[in-house]
Amino acid sequence: MDARPAPPRAIATPCVQVCAIDGESGLCLGCFRSLKEIAGWARFSDAERASLMAALPSRRGRIDPAKLGLLRG
Repeated sequence: MDARPAPPRAIATPCVQVCAIDGESGLCLGCFRSLKEIAGWARFSDAERASLMAALPSRRGRIDPAKLGLLRG
């Protein structure tokens, strides 16, 4: 019988390895989380992470499209 503990479960994350905080909105240009949210991510419950991940796409509009490499239109 193998008594070793199971490896830790992976935590879902919206991180896309584009880590730059927009000074105006305070959000990461890659994942749209705040510094506080990024720092606390591992301590959030699965439900808290899921709720935040569902809200992230709507935050994109708080960032100047030019900063995301998009044309204004």
